[in-house]
Amino acid sequence: MASGFFALLDDIASLMDDVGAMSKIAGKKTAGILGDDLAVNAEKASGFLSSREIPVLWAISKGSLLNKLIILPLAFLLSAFVPLAITIALLLGGFYLAYEGAEKIYEFFVPHQFPKSEKVKTNLSKEEILSLEKGKIKSAVVTDFILSIEIVIIALGTVVKEPIWTQVFVVSIIALVATVGVYGIVAMIVRMDDLGLKLIKFNGEESSLSYTIGKFLVAALPVVIKSLSVIGTVALILVAGGIFVHNLEFLHDWLHALPAILGEFIAGLLIGGICLLGVLVIKKIWKAIKPDAE
Repeated sequence: MASGFFALLDDIASLMDDVGAMSKIAGKKTAGILGDDLAVNAEKASGFLSSREIPVLWAISKGSLLNKLIILPLAFLLSAFVPLAITIALLLGGFYLAYEGAEKIYEFFVPHQFPKSEKVKTNLSKEEILSLEKGKIKSAVVTDFILSIEIVIIALGTVVKEPIWTQVFVVSIIALVATVGVYGIVAMIVRMDDLGLKLIKFNGEESSLSYTIGKFLVAALPVVIKSLSVIGTVALILVAGGIFVHNLEFLHDWLHALPAILGEFIAGLLIGGICLLGVLVIKKIWKAIKPDAE
């Protein structure tokens, strides 16, 4: 009886060793997509009132955790029984990300024109602010879902030949890091100005180190937020391009002579542009059919 118990402990220790080693490998494989995930979600989580930043981030984080709870069991089942479905899901997510990135670029060069009768409200009611927040949260959670699929699939690919429990532990660890780590850093970014103000008021002396650091943080936040918008857009296109290049052989063959990052950007931008063009054409047709449709 005792020998069986110690044998079980030995098996658990061996499993933990394997999990630790494979988690490091999976972490390296997913480092790039986690960086993109950070840039995209930081951009998505910015632009809220200071008092609403943490509640909004918490709502997005809960949505991200729910995404992982949905994706993980499905990924294990599909990988075991219908591996082709994983590729299809990745490609569909890639189309969405490419479209979103291309749309951001289009809106930068061709800003949305409001009808003359429509005025942009500056003094929004509490209900209107909450409604806008819900829309941005929903968009952030949808984008997180697609990025989470890619993270989980890449992590799963590194341990696909390992025993099932090693797969479960390793991919779950990576998924947890993708939520806690990414949104923890996002929270620090969006609260930079509050930390800066506290440091400025720490002792009130302009010559102090805390005042200098605080002033720097307050001044740097607008630059960081604007930069994240650009970085997030590029990240969307790169992630989408990576999905296409790694899963569509003809694209890989066509772009293999280019540096990987350039090839992925071209693929993401090209396919995103095609998706955007298709959506714009459909909108114009729909507007012609129903002029009063919003």
